[in-house]
Amino acid sequence: MKVSDFNYELPEELIAQTPIEKRDESRLMVLDRKNQTIEHRKFKDIIEYLEPGDVLVRNNTKVIPARLYGKKETGAKIEFLLLNNIEKDIWECIVRPGNKLHVGTNVIFGDGILNAKILEVMPGGTRKVEFNYNGIFNEILDKIGLMPLPPYIHEELKQKDRYQTIYAKHNGSAAAPTAGLHFTQEVIDKLQQKGVIISNVTLHVGIGTFRPVKEEVVENHQMHSEHFYIKQEDAEKINQAKKNGKRVIAVGTTSCRVLETIANEKGEVKATEGDTQIFIYPGYKFKCLDGLITNFHLPQSTLLMLVSALAGKDYIMQAYNQAVKEKYRFFSFGDAMFIK
Repeated sequence: MKVSDFNYELPEELIAQTPIEKRDESRLMVLDRKNQTIEHRKFKDIIEYLEPGDVLVRNNTKVIPARLYGKKETGAKIEFLLLNNIEKDIWECIVRPGNKLHVGTNVIFGDGILNAKILEVMPGGTRKVEFNYNGIFNEILDKIGLMPLPPYIHEELKQKDRYQTIYAKHNGSAAAPTAGLHFTQEVIDKLQQKGVIISNVTLHVGIGTFRPVKEEVVENHQMHSEHFYIKQEDAEKINQAKKNGKRVIAVGTTSCRVLETIANEKGEVKATEGDTQIFIYPGYKFKCLDGLITNFHLPQSTLLMLVSALAGKDYIMQAYNQAVKEKYRFFSFGDAMFIK
């Protein structure tokens, strides 16, 4: 299978640069796999499509303000992007300019409230870095860090919380699980009143989610690894729904990847913590997932391949072409799709 099979023409003006004013007023394209139909709705209409007893599985990771601007002792300007907390105050970081940051170099952030020392050059050119500070690391990040917006967003984010789901809880992501950005408390309350069950997973989204697929053949692509966990009470809700013949619907590709990583052949899951490199593309047989709420993804991306595996490539490409024609908003701050 060729990566170029997953290409589509996207006018640049359809790439959403800022979040819509009210989260649940974004548009919702509904794909009915059984009848191969396409409907155009508002996101808040999602309530109509979920049934009592269905389980909505959402990713409650929280994006940390992981982009830091500092300077070396010489005064040279430096940019860090926190990727992965290796242990305590030691992180893997992308650094720019990389050729200036050798082992032993010190970097100062926020007038000295945070300091960093380069410990090691890691494979791929990232750096192992040790931070030094007084106080609580996450509070310092909140003060001096910036949200690490995707490379295709060029506008400044006015409110930090708009690149955060309203149910974000556990610090650790370098990017938001963007399908969840459409939910308001009102929508969640109405779903629960209807009898829809909410289950949580935590997958810390890495910056690798934006890396382009460089292989020509889909099967040759190596997926990046991301850390996840799911608690027993959340696993039980999913298993109960399966037992009752109800649907398991993932909010976003991150929740989907956790479910498909941990599910057995019957679609049952159990409390687990680990790392996943699961790569889902057409031909994959889903074990747990019955439906997916997601955004519109980049051409030739692994996420476009995932939704094509669920709904069928031709149907998805038809839907994407229609979304372009109907001027849907694309990518992280864009509109939503529900595959049922």
